Amino acid sequence: MGIYVGIDLGSTTLSGVVLDPATREVVTQETVPNEAEVTSTEDRERDRSEWDLERMVESALALIGRLASGRRIEAVGVTGQQHGMALLDRLGTPVSPFIGWQDRRCNEPLSDGRTTVQRMLEQGGEMFRRSGCVPATGYMASTLFWLVQRGELPAKAVACFAPDHLVGRLCGKDAITDPTLAASAGVFDVERGEWNAELVEVLGLPLGCLPEVRTPCTRAGGLSRDAAALTGLPEGTPVATPCGDNQASFAGSVGDPARSVLVNIGTGGQTSVYVEQALFVEGLDLRPFLQPGFLLVGAGLAGGRSYRMLRDFVREIGRQLFGIEDLPNLYERLTQLAVDAPAGCDGLTCEPIFAGTRHEPDRRAVWRGMSEASFRPGHMARALLEGLAEQYRGLYGQMLRAGAGRREQLIGSGNGLRKNPLLRAILAEAFGLPLQTPAHTEEAAVGAALTAAVAAGEFGSIGEAGEAVVTYS
Repeated sequence: MGIYVGIDLGSTTLSGVVLDPATREVVTQETVPNEAEVTSTEDRERDRSEWDLERMVESALALIGRLASGRRIEAVGVTGQQHGMALLDRLGTPVSPFIGWQDRRCNEPLSDGRTTVQRMLEQGGEMFRRSGCVPATGYMASTLFWLVQRGELPAKAVACFAPDHLVGRLCGKDAITDPTLAASAGVFDVERGEWNAELVEVLGLPLGCLPEVRTPCTRAGGLSRDAAALTGLPEGTPVATPCGDNQASFAGSVGDPARSVLVNIGTGGQTSVYVEQALFVEGLDLRPFLQPGFLLVGAGLAGGRSYRMLRDFVREIGRQLFGIEDLPNLYERLTQLAVDAPAGCDGLTCEPIFAGTRHEPDRRAVWRGMSEASFRPGHMARALLEGLAEQYRGLYGQMLRAGAGRREQLIGSGNGLRKNPLLRAILAEAFGLPLQTPAHTEEAAVGAALTAAVAAGEFGSIGEAGEAVVTYS
């Protein structure tokens, strides 16, 4: 067997691995900060999120070069954040910033008091059902609709996701995408595997501004001469079609899709199960998988960012009340206080939704049942963690009620979960299943490497690759 590079273009970090399927081991890995944000102070106050896509890609190319140095790499796979988008000209050069999935401009009220998303939903109506998801701010189609409504969509521009542009740069070709990414736009027909041209027309979007969709886990092209010079890899090295990070993380975490439920907690989080047939459930996303079938996904904005909010609040108390500028290991101290608090937190509960949900953007976090016994930092920390676990268990409950079928094993991935043993224990108790975590970290990058192995012919499908490679600690 050969060895493969997988790259994950995340919103916080860029991660890469070199995977050896023969030994089931990650030979090396590296994570670097994503320092490409260019959001102005004024726009940040308006909850906008803008990034320099070219700078992001240049960092990824340098990362590939470091990972591949001195190694014979058979192929490269790329995944990354879904929903966000940038515009490219016909030469593949960005003509807009990358507008990230956390951008809230489409929730800003228009002249009639409605938001961009509300106007989209009114125009598209039931046609959105075929998309497998309800459009929300930060989605590609929502941002395109916002630009069209304002007359700011450049002529002949083509939208792309972040992984699309990296693959385009690697191959020296136009950016392409795959169904796992396209479905996150909000106007993709998930059953037919193509853009919903009728819905796109109803929304007044030019169909030509949407990227070409290719089959997952296939070869997008070979490494161009320029990319070969930048990465040190041989010209012509196969590059797989780009894919969505949720599906890549599932592939890199789950060795037996039919028996498993995956909870991934990073900045946000998801509960995901694999289903062979399309299953449309209100409040859940139906996303194409990397082989025939779908992932039923409950996506939440609450996750590691919610625990970070509590940490920052405690840090601010130290700074403003006691003049303490440096509070080291604050995460660890909060978690230890939470360990010491009783399960159930003496009646204190928390809905840790500080930034709303995709479909209820005005919803906010709440602690309930505050008493003399529970008004303590440890109780608040534990209640927040129990609230996170309950959120993701509730999403799984929706899947069971919809007929997805009960699963026998719980898989946990993402740094928000991996770095917090108390959260892992609380989650296992909430699901009533023992929790397993993948032996390797950077699950999405591992999944991207597996797509490269499938594209290169090492495995017949992503399911076969996951079964052969994924192990648990």
